[in-house]
Amino acid sequence: MKHIALSLLMFAPLALTALAQDAPTQYAESYRKGTVVVTEDSFEAKLTPADAIYKERIKDSRGNDRYDLTIVPQGPEGDTKITSWKVMMKDLRHSFYANILMADQHPSADAANSLWWLNPDRFSPVPIRAKRVVKVDGFYVVMEVKALHFTPLDSPYLDSMTVAVTVTNTDPR
Repeated sequence: MKHIALSLLMFAPLALTALAQDAPTQYAESYRKGTVVVTEDSFEAKLTPADAIYKERIKDSRGNDRYDLTIVPQGPEGDTKITSWKVMMKDLRHSFYANILMADQHPSADAANSLWWLNPDRFSPVPIRAKRVVKVDGFYVVMEVKALHFTPLDSPYLDSMTVAVTVTNTDPR
């Protein structure tokens, strides 16, 4: 009986990891509706406390810079530790819009309005390993956390996260 309990304890984290990797695709549409299409692109952001901010310019279909995509750290106020990262996108031609990866211009705990928040907390509205698809104007932004690491392992503080981002004009679901 003792061996069975020990086996369960050893394999439980593996089972949880497997379940987390099978998280369903989460989809939302931005509050920003339009017809702009982009030059399709993919990139991977490798984030650490020493290199905590990632920026990428997204081009429209004519090759002109159109959007700023930025990934920034989030943590306890007044602290340098990181508990999550936020992905934000701004239209360079309409800077009065806040983060256009949101389903609603006002923050909420709704999963459809939280796809931009890469929060590994187990109570997060979106599972950290979920594939996140946000339709913005006439294109899609796909975000997926490929790897993350905590220091120490049982703490809420991240020391790395790898995020794959794809911008595409075709629905990836």
